Amino acid sequence: MSTSAKSLIARNPIGKVNSIMANIKSAKKRVLIAEANRVRNVAFKSSIKTAVKKALELAAGEDKEALNAAISKVYQLCDKAVSKGILHKNTAARKKSRLVLAIKKINA
Repeated sequence: MSTSAKSLIARNPIGKVNSIMANIKSAKKRVLIAEANRVRNVAFKSSIKTAVKKALELAAGEDKEALNAAISKVYQLCDKAVSKGILHKNTAARKKSRLVLAIKKINA
């Protein structure tokens, strides 16, 4: 999508794309920045989900060292997301807690 086409696109709160946008230059710039941030946040959240899935796969195996490394990676990603404002601290805590509970359930 070209830069001129991007300047005409805005997202409404539901996530649908609108072609109507403010004429003010700063408002157009904020729309572009918000879209770039949204894409970055989605990618970061996706990396957390991937790390959780990897940790759950390792929980079924016998390699405890790799499992501990994977859990550590999930914790690291969640904490980084909180510090960057991508996740709320309680959301990150819930994700970490549910991961450990799921791993304990698999190993039981």
